[in-house]
Formats: sequence, C-alpha cells, structure tokens
Amino acid sequence: MKKYVAIILTALLLVSALAGCSAKKETTDSEKIKAAGKLVVGITDFAPMDYLGDNGEWIGFDADLARAFAESLGVKAEFTVIDWDNKTLELNAGNIDCIWNGMTLTDGVKAAMETSKPYCGNAQVVVAPKDKAAGLDYGALTFAVEAGSAAEELAQEKGWKVASMQSQGDALLEVASGASDACIIDQLMAGAMIGEGTSYPDLVLVEGLNAEEYGVGFRKGSDLAAKLDAFLDGKYKDGTLAQVAQKYGIDVKLIAR
Repeated sequence: MKKYVAIILTALLLVSALAGCSAKKETTDSEKIKAAGKLVVGITDFAPMDYLGDNGEWIGFDADLARAFAESLGVKAEFTVIDWDNKTLELNAGNIDCIWNGMTLTDGVKAAMETSKPYCGNAQVVVAPKDKAAGLDYGALTFAVEAGSAAEELAQEKGWKVASMQSQGDALLEVASGASDACIIDQLMAGAMIGEGTSYPDLVLVEGLNAEEYGVGFRKGSDLAAKLDAFLDGKYKDGTLAQVAQKYGIDVKLIAR
C-alpha cells in the first residue's frame, strides 16, 4: 500500500513540476514594444506639446522627448491621436502604450494608470475675448473645456456651467466664435495660441486657477514608467529638457528630477 501511495505522490509532483515549467512567463511592456519595434504614444493636437509640423510630422516639447525615449529603448515612436475622454480605455485596450500629452497628474489619473514622476509644471487658466474679459461673473458664464480633462474636472468642482469639447483647440474655437463665453485650457497652450501674433489675437488670458504637474501615463504595473523616470532624470541633469523647452519658445517650470 505504501508503495502505491509513493507512486501516486511522485506522479502528482511530476505533474505539478511540468505544469510549472509550461507556465508562460508574463511579458513586460518593455518586451512587448521591443517585439513590435515601436512605442505607440497617445496624443491630441496640443501645441506646444504635440502638434503637426510643416513636414507633417508630430513635433513639440512632449513629442520630441517621446521620440528620444523610444530611441533609448531601441524602438521608434508612433503617434496616434486619441479621444482624450477615452484615454484610459485606449491604454487598457492596448491600442496605445502610453499617454504623453501634457497630462495633468490628477488623483483619478494616478489611480487609473502607472504614471511617471512629474516633469514640468502647468496651470489651468481662463481665456476670454479681449473686449469681455473685465469683471467676469464666472457663475453666469458657459466655459468650453476639453472632455475628460483637468479643466473639465476643475470647472465641475466649482459648479460652473461647461460645454465639453473634443479638444482644447475646439474649446478655443468655441470662444472665438462666440458660442461659449470663455474657456479653461492649459497655461502652456494659452501661451502658444492666444494674443498678438497668434492664431487667436483677440483672446486673452484672464487668470490662472490652480497649479498642477504633468506626467506620462502607462498601463498599471508597466515597467516603462520606471524606465522613463530614469531617462528623464538624465535629460533634466544634462540640460536637454531646458533645451527642448527653449527650442519651442515655451516658459515651462521644469521639475527637478
């Protein structure tokens, strides 16, 4: 009897060992992008962070850094425009590998994604027509905001009436056309898009509403976030981040790494 029990136990151990050997090791995001040969970056058209240059390629502060990060991993960056309101769904579905588009590190973003450390500062600002900018009663206005953005969240927290747009560019157009009274957009975009010599010379920055920080989002548990932190640490210390900011003429608060 003991002999049969020993045989059975030996057989069970053998099956268990074989099952362990056959179990596939989980593939990391780094391994996945190397196999694909590309890092797919989710963006919106958001000057000066990500926008189309004259040659039809995506350029900007974020785009340049994303391309350099991809090269450091031995792959190419591929940019794809996403619906900002669905950014987490796009990420989790595997349609994109990261979100690198002047993304504010809100509590919701940090809960939904594996995020990098913050790399630069920003603020949400009110933009309105120059001839209507004085003495605004925010409670009586309709604010155009990008759907799913920090601006939309901020306006809703304050109880302001919002008109949700597909992009920040659409929010600016909404105000310029008179369809909304004002908009709330990123300070960096306002610096690039409104005022004399820009696409919207008759719009002005009324005031800043907060202070916030930008980060890059990856899927939960992704090893790419730590790799990006190490990459940006080096680029901050060697002055590359400052050089890229200067290249695009933006006054950005770079955060020490």
